[in-house]
Amino acid sequence: MALPVVFDETLMGPQDTPDLVRLDDALHALAETDARKSRVIELRFFGGFSVDEVADVLAVPPQTVLRDCRLAKAWLQREMERGEPVRR
Repeated sequence: MALPVVFDETLMGPQDTPDLVRLDDALHALAETDARKSRVIELRFFGGFSVDEVADVLAVPPQTVLRDCRLAKAWLQREMERGEPVRR
């Protein structure tokens, strides 16, 4: 059973506030390129799932979740640093 994750914006300082619109756009773009990697990020970071829980949901080995997460994070970082709007 998944527990709800509470997002407390007060814990983030102004310098730590990500551009959530760009992140959302980048996640949508990633989903078009690789849906599983996008889902891994959504489950791990927004859903609060563990690696094993994500592996169970996606029916893949935990090592695949770790690899997908590492590659997706690098892909998203590159997209966020581009400086141009992400197109859907």
